[in-house]
Amino acid sequence: MKTQQIEKLALYRSIWFPLIFIFILWLVKGLELYFDASFADYGLFPLEVKGLRGIIFSPLIHSGFEHLFNNTISVFLLMWGLFYFYKPIAFNVFFLVYFIHGFWLWFFGRGAYHIGASGIVYSLAFFLFVSGIIKKNSHLLAISLLVAFVYGSLVWGILPLKEEVSWEAHLTGMIAGIVLAFYYKDYGPPSNMKQWKDKYSVSIDEEDDDEPSDENPYWDVEIDDEGNVKNTEK
Repeated sequence: MKTQQIEKLALYRSIWFPLIFIFILWLVKGLELYFDASFADYGLFPLEVKGLRGIIFSPLIHSGFEHLFNNTISVFLLMWGLFYFYKPIAFNVFFLVYFIHGFWLWFFGRGAYHIGASGIVYSLAFFLFVSGIIKKNSHLLAISLLVAFVYGSLVWGILPLKEEVSWEAHLTGMIAGIVLAFYYKDYGPPSNMKQWKDKYSVSIDEEDDDEPSDENPYWDVEIDDEGNVKNTEK
């Protein structure tokens, strides 16, 4: 398999789950509009039993389309980076930041409903950013800087500057991302991306060459110099 084909395949595989997650975000907003209702009370409310359900549901709920649209762009870019560069542990990292930051937020957040996927945005952004620093990988750093440009200044978001913004979700998300970046510091691409891609390409090529299907009889066909099929009956 050629290197370009391998990269395209890796790219396609890295976007399907982010697209599914984004579809769920927009589906939830669509259901709110269809039923003329607000799902905000399914958000996370700290230190109350009913608020525990928000650990699961709060990242899926958004206050408006601007809020949802901004998170959609950031979530897609960051999840793509996660699933492209960290495929073996991508699901682990995603669900860990999803639940860890939510659990911390339930303990330390203000007494209000917290909604939105921005906590996940901060988690993944700082996971990729810190991983990029640890590994000295410019690709991971570039993704995080791009998201910082699109999403806004991530640093200011962890400060209590706006009452309507859940800075606690941003802060817990940031800490969760940093902790997991150090926990998984031995995983993911090294600083030398070319070496990583070459190694990945060779492993796939060797697998394709060394494991022909026994069910395909054409593996035993021989072609002569004139392009005719030789008789291979034994």
